[in-house]
Amino acid sequence: MQRLLHNDKFINILIPVLATILGMIAGAIIMLLGGYDPVKGYEALWNGVFGSPRAIGETIRAMSPLILAGLAVGFAFKTGLFNIGVEGQLLVGWLASVWVGYALNLPSIIHIPLAIIAAAIAGAIWGLVPGLLKAYFKVHEVIVTIMMNYIALYVTADLIKRFLYAGNEKSFKVQESASLASEFLASITSNSRLHYGIIVAIIAAIIMWYLLERTTKGFELRAVGLNQHASAYSGMSVKKNIILSMVISGAFGGLAGAMEGLGTFQNMTVLSSFTGTGFDGIAVALLGANNAFGIIVAAALFGGLNTAAPQMSFNANVPPELIDIVIALIIFFVASSYIIRVLLTRLRKEGK
Repeated sequence: MQRLLHNDKFINILIPVLATILGMIAGAIIMLLGGYDPVKGYEALWNGVFGSPRAIGETIRAMSPLILAGLAVGFAFKTGLFNIGVEGQLLVGWLASVWVGYALNLPSIIHIPLAIIAAAIAGAIWGLVPGLLKAYFKVHEVIVTIMMNYIALYVTADLIKRFLYAGNEKSFKVQESASLASEFLASITSNSRLHYGIIVAIIAAIIMWYLLERTTKGFELRAVGLNQHASAYSGMSVKKNIILSMVISGAFGGLAGAMEGLGTFQNMTVLSSFTGTGFDGIAVALLGANNAFGIIVAAALFGGLNTAAPQMSFNANVPPELIDIVIALIIFFVASSYIIRVLLTRLRKEGK
């Protein structure tokens, strides 16, 4: 055990695990204080995530946009930027995928990739604007991306009503040739909404890992994020790398929208408020330590918590809002990872 505590990679994995456990324990204490049975609550939570093929299918379905939203945030973090505009990038990507999925008549082998690429391009363009402003005018990306979330919310609603409106506050449905839905996946998961988007999300995670960890351009992006002055001195283009980072991050966010438009819903609703998925991506990236594969695991946890919340309410009479409290506590403990790291360092010293 002492050898493991001296391994920095093991520590980096252990901290989010401990944060999750502490969050669950704190959630149990809150349930007790509120007069609820935490054992029944967490049993219902477990059943809501793993209790049936449908529950497993819904958990995996919920993972797809969360993975991509987490990758969008995590990629920006890795390159020294804070992309808090994933929600807006998700919305424009969602609309672009639905538009292409509805308007074009193409064979599936072309239609699906084209709709997915359209979503990535839309998200990339939405990330380009704060990237340009950051690179050339030193405008903080947090402010710009927050504002662009609201622009995306109202622009997408207006475009749907003008060009894609099918009534009942929804756009037209995408054609079957552009759909990620699968009768096979639905049949083996008791008619869940599981679709092939999970494959897209995993491929995107591999791409992020390979780009950042195995390519020269990835090294440049990370170097600029760590120290812009040193990077510029060594001949790297700081401005170009800032812009490229936000564009790639935005593309991941746009892909998250495609998972909803081509997979879960097959259309787009005229939204009056945010979906929350883009903001959940911040928590997913934080819990996954901005690592592509850690983000997949974190998305599984958050996807399970979100889809199982109704199960806790129906089976254990625990308000679904408690799930939000548990998630918030997990984020709190991850954010307090410095304290956990100090405790682990003390254990390391005591073991010498």
